Amino acid sequence: MPKIRTLRTKKPPEGWDLIEPMMSEFTRQMREVEVAPTESRRKVEMLWPIHQINHQRSRYIYDLYYKKGEISKELYEFCIREKFVDPVLIAKWKKPGYEKLCCLMCIQKSNQLMGSTCVCRVPKDRMDEERKFECRHCGCRGCASGD
Repeated sequence: MPKIRTLRTKKPPEGWDLIEPMMSEFTRQMREVEVAPTESRRKVEMLWPIHQINHQRSRYIYDLYYKKGEISKELYEFCIREKFVDPVLIAKWKKPGYEKLCCLMCIQKSNQLMGSTCVCRVPKDRMDEERKFECRHCGCRGCASGD
Protein backbone atom coordinates (compact mmCIF):
# COMPACT_ATOMS: atom_id res chain seq x y z
CA MET A 1 0.00 0.00 0.00
CA PRO A 2 1.41 3.45 -0.92
CA LYS A 3 2.33 5.89 1.73
CA ILE A 4 -0.20 8.67 2.16
CA ARG A 5 1.19 12.17 2.10
CA THR A 6 -0.18 14.54 4.63
CA LEU A 7 0.30 18.26 4.75
CA ARG A 8 2.39 19.12 7.75
CA THR A 9 3.54 22.54 8.64
CA LYS A 10 7.05 23.00 9.82
CA LYS A 11 7.76 23.65 13.44
CA PRO A 12 7.17 27.35 14.12
CA PRO A 13 10.30 29.46 14.60
CA GLU A 14 11.45 30.84 17.89
CA GLY A 15 9.23 33.60 19.20
CA TRP A 16 5.98 31.92 18.12
CA ASP A 17 5.00 31.52 21.77
CA LEU A 18 4.98 35.34 21.99
CA ILE A 19 2.33 35.79 19.29
CA GLU A 20 0.48 32.47 19.50
CA PRO A 21 -2.19 33.63 22.02
CA MET A 22 -3.15 36.59 19.82
CA MET A 23 -3.15 34.49 16.64
CA SER A 24 -5.40 31.89 18.26
CA GLU A 25 -7.68 34.69 19.48
CA PHE A 26 -7.95 36.09 15.93
CA THR A 27 -8.67 32.57 14.64
CA ARG A 28 -11.39 32.12 17.26
CA GLN A 29 -12.96 35.47 16.33
CA MET A 30 -12.88 34.53 12.65
CA ARG A 31 -14.65 31.24 13.33
CA GLU A 32 -17.33 33.03 15.35
CA VAL A 33 -17.93 35.44 12.49
CA GLU A 34 -18.11 32.63 9.95
CA VAL A 35 -20.89 30.82 11.84
CA ALA A 36 -22.76 33.95 12.96
CA PRO A 37 -26.29 34.35 11.56
CA THR A 38 -26.53 36.74 8.63
CA GLU A 39 -30.27 37.15 8.19
CA SER A 40 -30.42 40.59 9.81
CA ARG A 41 -27.57 42.07 7.74
CA ARG A 42 -27.55 43.67 4.35
CA LYS A 43 -25.77 41.73 1.62
CA VAL A 44 -22.80 44.12 1.55
CA GLU A 45 -22.35 43.95 5.34
CA MET A 46 -21.75 40.20 5.56
CA LEU A 47 -18.02 40.34 4.83
CA TRP A 48 -17.21 43.45 6.89
CA PRO A 49 -16.23 41.58 10.09
CA ILE A 50 -13.95 39.26 8.12
CA HIS A 51 -12.15 42.23 6.55
CA GLN A 52 -11.82 43.89 9.96
CA ILE A 53 -10.32 40.80 11.62
CA ASN A 54 -7.94 40.29 8.70
CA HIS A 55 -6.85 43.92 9.04
CA GLN A 56 -6.33 43.61 12.81
CA ARG A 57 -4.32 40.39 12.47
CA SER A 58 -2.11 41.80 9.72
CA ARG A 59 -1.63 45.09 11.59
CA TYR A 60 -0.63 43.22 14.75
CA ILE A 61 2.17 41.35 12.96
CA TYR A 62 3.17 44.47 10.99
CA ASP A 63 3.54 46.49 14.20
CA LEU A 64 5.52 43.76 15.93
CA TYR A 65 7.95 43.38 13.04
CA TYR A 66 8.32 46.84 11.51
CA LYS A 67 7.43 49.25 14.32
CA LYS A 68 8.53 47.52 17.52
CA GLY A 69 11.03 44.98 16.16
CA GLU A 70 9.87 42.32 18.65
CA ILE A 71 9.69 39.39 16.24
CA SER A 72 12.35 37.94 13.96
CA LYS A 73 12.35 37.89 10.18
CA GLU A 74 11.94 34.10 10.25
CA LEU A 75 8.78 34.39 12.34
CA TYR A 76 7.43 37.16 10.10
CA GLU A 77 8.04 35.05 6.98
CA PHE A 78 6.48 32.04 8.73
CA CYS A 79 3.31 34.08 9.34
CA ILE A 80 3.22 35.05 5.67
CA ARG A 81 3.87 31.49 4.48
CA GLU A 82 1.17 30.04 6.75
CA LYS A 83 -1.25 32.81 5.61
CA PHE A 84 -1.78 34.37 9.01
CA VAL A 85 -1.31 37.82 7.47
CA ASP A 86 -1.99 39.53 4.14
CA PRO A 87 1.43 40.31 2.61
CA VAL A 88 0.05 42.59 -0.13
CA LEU A 89 -1.78 44.74 2.42
CA ILE A 90 1.38 44.98 4.53
CA ALA A 91 3.37 45.98 1.43
CA LYS A 92 0.91 48.84 0.85
CA TRP A 93 1.25 50.02 4.47
CA LYS A 94 4.95 50.62 3.85
CA LYS A 95 4.21 53.14 1.07
CA PRO A 96 3.52 56.80 1.87
CA GLY A 97 -0.18 57.66 1.80
CA TYR A 98 -1.31 54.10 2.53
CA GLU A 99 -0.26 53.81 6.19
CA LYS A 100 -3.85 53.38 7.41
CA LEU A 101 -5.30 51.45 4.46
CA CYS A 102 -8.17 49.21 5.58
CA CYS A 103 -8.37 46.74 2.68
CA LEU A 104 -7.07 46.34 -0.85
CA MET A 105 -10.51 46.62 -2.42
CA CYS A 106 -10.68 50.29 -1.45
CA ILE A 107 -7.80 51.26 -3.74
CA GLN A 108 -8.87 49.24 -6.77
CA LYS A 109 -10.61 51.63 -9.12
CA SER A 110 -12.42 48.82 -10.91
CA ASN A 111 -14.38 48.04 -7.72
CA GLN A 112 -15.72 51.58 -7.29
CA LEU A 113 -19.01 52.91 -8.57
CA MET A 114 -17.63 55.85 -10.55
CA GLY A 115 -14.20 54.38 -11.21
CA SER A 116 -12.52 56.70 -8.72
CA THR A 117 -11.50 56.51 -5.07
CA CYS A 118 -13.45 54.73 -2.34
CA VAL A 119 -15.28 57.04 0.05
CA CYS A 120 -13.17 55.86 3.00
CA ARG A 121 -9.97 57.06 1.25
CA VAL A 122 -11.16 60.69 1.16
CA PRO A 123 -9.74 62.76 4.06
CA LYS A 124 -12.32 63.62 6.70
CA ASP A 125 -11.71 67.37 6.42
CA ARG A 126 -12.97 67.21 2.82
CA MET A 127 -16.16 65.35 3.73
CA ASP A 128 -19.47 66.69 4.95
CA GLU A 129 -19.48 66.64 8.77
CA GLU A 130 -23.17 65.78 9.09
CA ARG A 131 -23.24 62.72 6.84
CA LYS A 132 -21.67 59.47 7.93
CA PHE A 133 -20.07 57.50 5.14
CA GLU A 134 -18.98 53.88 5.21
CA CYS A 135 -17.10 51.89 2.63
CA ARG A 136 -19.40 49.40 0.95
CA HIS A 137 -16.59 46.81 0.75
CA CYS A 138 -15.33 46.68 4.32
CA GLY A 139 -17.37 49.12 6.42
CA CYS A 140 -14.46 51.48 7.04
CA ARG A 141 -15.31 55.08 7.90
CA GLY A 142 -11.98 56.61 6.99
CA CYS A 143 -8.55 55.19 6.31
CA ALA A 144 -6.94 58.15 4.56
CA SER A 145 -3.48 58.87 5.94
CA GLY A 146 -4.16 62.60 5.98
CA ASP A 147 -6.81 62.31 8.72
